[in-house]
Amino acid sequence: MGGLKNNNGINPEPDEGGGRSLEMLESESLVIKKRSGAYLTWEKLEVAVSSSNGFQPILSGATGYAKPGEIVAIMGPSGGGKSTLLDSLAGQLASNTRSTGRILINSRKLRLTYGTMAYMTQEQALTWTLTVKETIYYSAELQLPKSMPKSEKRERADRTIREMGLQDSINTRIGGWGVKGLSGGQRRRVSICIQLLTHPKLLLLDEPTSGLDSAASYYVMNQIVKLTRQYNMTVLAAIHQPSNRVFGLFSNLCLLSLGKTIYFGPTFAANQFFAANGFPCPDLESPTDHYLMTINTDFDEDIGNNAIPVEQVIDLLVESYKSSAIYMEVQNEIATICRQEGDLIQKKGSMRPSSITQCLVLARRSFINMYRDVGYYWLRLGIYIALGFALGTVFYNIGSGFGSLNARLSLLMFVSSFLTILAIGGFPSFVEEMKVFQWERLNGHYGVGSFVISHALSSAPYLLLISLIPGVIAYLLAGLQREHERFIYFSLILFASMLLVECLMMIVATIVPNLLMGIISSAGIQGLMILSAGFFRLPNDLPIIFWRYPMYYISFHRYALQGLYKNEFEGLEFPEYLGGPPTIDGKMILKGVLQIEMGYSKWVDLGILFGMVFVYRGLLFCTIKITERVKPIITAFLLSSTCRY
Repeated sequence: MGGLKNNNGINPEPDEGGGRSLEMLESESLVIKKRSGAYLTWEKLEVAVSSSNGFQPILSGATGYAKPGEIVAIMGPSGGGKSTLLDSLAGQLASNTRSTGRILINSRKLRLTYGTMAYMTQEQALTWTLTVKETIYYSAELQLPKSMPKSEKRERADRTIREMGLQDSINTRIGGWGVKGLSGGQRRRVSICIQLLTHPKLLLLDEPTSGLDSAASYYVMNQIVKLTRQYNMTVLAAIHQPSNRVFGLFSNLCLLSLGKTIYFGPTFAANQFFAANGFPCPDLESPTDHYLMTINTDFDEDIGNNAIPVEQVIDLLVESYKSSAIYMEVQNEIATICRQEGDLIQKKGSMRPSSITQCLVLARRSFINMYRDVGYYWLRLGIYIALGFALGTVFYNIGSGFGSLNARLSLLMFVSSFLTILAIGGFPSFVEEMKVFQWERLNGHYGVGSFVISHALSSAPYLLLISLIPGVIAYLLAGLQREHERFIYFSLILFASMLLVECLMMIVATIVPNLLMGIISSAGIQGLMILSAGFFRLPNDLPIIFWRYPMYYISFHRYALQGLYKNEFEGLEFPEYLGGPPTIDGKMILKGVLQIEMGYSKWVDLGILFGMVFVYRGLLFCTIKITERVKPIITAFLLSSTCRY
């Protein structure tokens, strides 16, 4: 190691204590002098994913380390194992994978928890209606300790925004759904800001410079280097084809291809390693481009004048690396780190904001999102108002004669079923909100319970508005019973039904995030409930198997329709008709004609509906929890089934 020279034309920035040298790999290095922070080591890491032919290896024998104040660059061609390595170190591997090996943090086998680790994945999920300032502010309130004053949280958020060069875009919305907002690179910087807010012990970045030009990439990574040294963070970044200046900022390089470790060691020694194995970097070519072209298997081209297949080149480099002095130094460094235990990194309850704070912050953020997203509620409100006028004019002043009986039944049926089913129109917004939740939950920003409660709080005012305004229009124009109590009950039934359909949509969005499949599934579920509600077939005429038990009793449309029937027909009398009695009492129609259960009042039906709202929210909570465990298994099964054909 002592003979290695920095001959690749890259000039890394000097450390705070002077120039960069090989002393960082000596046994008497920073490991002994400074033991605070997260010292991460991984040895013989193997990861395999299930397929139709068993388990397919995607990471083989990965070994390396990362120390506080330094950044490790993880490079390699697409599919080389970069993201898999980060997932393994973060403890975020899917359940359809198998992994072996040893991952230690400060010589202990433990998993970093909230406030100590941040992981920025490739996929970004940000609330598109919020501005940069709002996004970072709300994230700061969700992540930073509850003991920290709100002014300090905002000060840190402002400082992080400036550090990522977003001060000129602070009032620009994230953008989406055809609305121009931030560029892809700016969104990436917003995602980095969110991860840097807590100054985590361990920071994992997957493609942090994706979408950035060369200048922006350098300034962003240079800022991360400064923060890494300032807060003694341990950083690993999977990076795709960095420029020479960006590459020079990294301390160590982990080069992967086909899941194999081609090289792990100082960045400035990589050029000599390739040259020593017969693959020198041309004078006018970027070293990083040369590394990736040499080990890229996506294109079937031979390397060099000897026409060696790429797979053989990879095997040659892997074997050469394992027998090199660099590999021995890495092993010695790992052994030195593991011999000395560092600080015990554990979860601190005082760091996480209280559940009440999380609920209030999430509810406020969600309320703003719903207000600004035209398609979330406002478009639906407009459609509902139009339908309210349509119902009112079609059934205008239906009167109190016997002939109005069928009109009342049809009107109430439409209100309880087809008017509520239109909530499917908000399904795309539900999917986007679930994506943001899942992305933030990956880093433990808040729990499932806080999300479920906050969404219920933020959506309730809009749903009440949607229930009240169209309800007033349809109720008055149709000329239903003019009593304040009956109208209030009518609106509450519609409101409870809206709450139930909204939660049902969230459950479906959790299980089936695909827009088309989700809308079809939601419509199908509600269609079954409407069929068993007791309108198209009277309750006693429903087939006992499935339709009567259990659908008739679990369909919320049944209780909504039954409550509306009681609300309208109780106290109502119809005049005589040819061959009938002088007057017909409404209760007689409810019990004898409509087969409505009269053993309890309409308020019990309303109470059952609101009780089902709480049950559905509980189901949403359980569905999210179960889906997190089961979904990767189902995905693996579908993939393996596809591979058979």
